[in-house]
Parts: sequence; C-alpha cells; structure tokens
Amino acid sequence: MLLPRLATLLLLPLALASCVLSPGKFTSTLTVNADRHFAFSYVGEVINAEPDLGAGGGLLQNGDKSGNAEDPKEAARDKARKKAEADTKNRALAATLAKEAGYRKVAYLGDGVFMIDYAISGTLDHGFMWPFNIDAEVILPFVAIELRQDGVVRVKAPAFGDDGSKGAPGLSGMPGADLAKGPSKLDGVFTLDTDAAIISQNNEDGVSSASGRKTMVWHATPALKSVPTAVLRLAR
Repeated sequence: MLLPRLATLLLLPLALASCVLSPGKFTSTLTVNADRHFAFSYVGEVINAEPDLGAGGGLLQNGDKSGNAEDPKEAARDKARKKAEADTKNRALAATLAKEAGYRKVAYLGDGVFMIDYAISGTLDHGFMWPFNIDAEVILPFVAIELRQDGVVRVKAPAFGDDGSKGAPGLSGMPGADLAKGPSKLDGVFTLDTDAAIISQNNEDGVSSASGRKTMVWHATPALKSVPTAVLRLAR
C-alpha cells in the first residue's frame, strides 16, 4: 500500500502543473509524403480540463471529508475564485502558445475552451508530436509520428478516439486524471493523406485512392474505440 501512495505523492505536482488537453470540435489533416515531407493542421476547439480541488472533489475526495459540510455561500465563493484562477492561467497559456511556431490563431473562449488554428510543415528526419509546449507540460498528445528503421513511420492520434480519453499513462487515479476521461466533447474529422506505401491502418472504411495518393478519414467521436493508427513506408 505504501508504494502506490508514494507514487501518487511524487506524481502529484506533475498532475497539478501540467495541462490535460483534449480535442472538442475540430478538423485536422496530416499529409505524409514518401520523400519525408509532412504537413499537419488542426483547426477547432481544444479543451483544458483542470482538476477540481474544491469541496467534494479533487483532493478532498481522496480522504478529506471536511468539504462535505462546507457552507453553500463559502462553496460558491470558492468555486468563483477557482474559476477566475483557471481563466487567468488559461489566458496565460493562450499567450504562450501564440508565440510558438505554427499557431496562426489562439483564442481563449472561457470555461477551459480554446479556439486553435495550427499548421506546420517540415521534413520527417525526427519524430513529431502535437500539441506540446515546454512551459505548459501537455500530458496527452493529440497526434504523434514515430520514426522507425528502414524508412518506416508510425502515425497515431491517441486523443482522437476512446483510447485518448484514458489520460496519460501512470496518472490513473490521480487528481485530474478522471477529467481526461470525460464527459468527452470529441467531435471531429482526422484525415491522413499520403503517397507512401501503407503497411497497415485501422480505418474501417478503408483507403481511398486518387491520382497516386491514398487518403484515410476517421470520424473522431467517443464511439471510435480504436484511435487512428497507420504504419507507412517512406522512400529511403
């Protein structure tokens, strides 16, 4: 019993300081060419779910019963204070992201919801993960590209399906981890476009081909039980 409790205490600062981001309504496209050129875009909502440390939830839920009898007026003031603090942090996060390459628009709409317009392109001589910001310490990436040997790349979108709502590995049961589980507002379309050879992919609708290119389109909702995944072989 001691080790799980110790692990929770050690990881608690990470859970409290990091952002548990999740997609809302969005349209996203990833283009991967056999010559290693790639382009990625995401336009739509991003939601920052913060752990509730107030009465009846968060830390008090894990053993502190004193919050159950809290005065309603005091509880309302506490809730308003925490909302104001969250809004301040989220506006600061929006300002931080706006300085990062690729963000064409970052607007904080309130209640943890951001409107994002992001686009970037480059060469796949290294892995790629989005979103990630050193200061914000985003836990769960929406899309990741992993480079393997012999020109093989693996594309996975862990946030665009049911698996993406499970939170970050190792944070299960911690304050804030349940917020990454839902209720999910996931509602989007993720398109993977490529002229590379497809080794495997998990789109139930299969692959559409036209003019030498292949396209896979996933409709990202909580009902999508397998997160979008594909393995491609690039030209060496």
